[in-house]
Amino acid sequence: MHRLNILWATLLTLGLTSQVSAQDALSSEDNSVQPADNALLERQSLESVKHPRLEALKELKNIKSVDLKVNANAAQSDQMKDPLQPLNREIFQFNDKLDQYIARPLAVQYKEKVPDDVRSSYTLFRKNLSEPWNAANQLVQGRPVRALKSVGRFTINTLTSLGMADPARHLGLNTEEESLGITLGYYGIPSGPYLMLPILGPSTLRNSIDYIAEGYANPLWQIRSARDQTGLIWGNRILGGINARSRLLDFEDVLQGDKYAAIRDIYLQRLNYNIAQKKGLDAAAISFIDDDSETDSTP
Repeated sequence: MHRLNILWATLLTLGLTSQVSAQDALSSEDNSVQPADNALLERQSLESVKHPRLEALKELKNIKSVDLKVNANAAQSDQMKDPLQPLNREIFQFNDKLDQYIARPLAVQYKEKVPDDVRSSYTLFRKNLSEPWNAANQLVQGRPVRALKSVGRFTINTLTSLGMADPARHLGLNTEEESLGITLGYYGIPSGPYLMLPILGPSTLRNSIDYIAEGYANPLWQIRSARDQTGLIWGNRILGGINARSRLLDFEDVLQGDKYAAIRDIYLQRLNYNIAQKKGLDAAAISFIDDDSETDSTP
């Protein structure tokens, strides 16, 4: 099952739960109303009890083409960087419920039952799988030396430990995470507005394509092409999600106040910082203060 199928299924679920909520609320209305007024009352009730998700979907009609061309950064106004905020917040609440009842409990058990060394080795294994994709993006960015280092990391770590250790780091070959979205940003393609994706979490319009591209770039996908290993691939993805969530357990108390806004701004700031670093800009030159004159997609 492709990741896009999961996204469509989740969006459908959001719509269905909205309709069910409205129907449940209507069923609790006072039955003492005169029959002649029932039709009018039902129409009024439908308008008053619609789930916020449906109202948030209506906001999509107010999105203009200029809103899709913004190069989002943390310092911009909410209207500029996050024009889809009503819908994004509803998806965030949906994700938060999944986290509360499914992801976090699994991550807690995983952290308690699986030794630190095993979790660390698995994290390194997953990072090593991404090195060929890192190298491909670095080549496209016109950074062949950096690409050779990524290939060297993958070769050394795979041959010595199947990627479950990182001896390449001791040779001065440090990892540098890449994605198609970062590569497009490297060449000045605007990020588009901030997006909160169902299940997958924070993203932007530009970076949302990463989830498709990286799936096919993963070496395990090539194994699947040669032999049916769908279970292995999806098992690795699910376990990878649990493993990633377990690494965040110690930082949960850091987010205070509006968690949605905090996660959004941290994500956008880190994204822009990574792109600026690859362009060779000094950290001090990376501005997180919005320019009042910025009215279009120009960063």
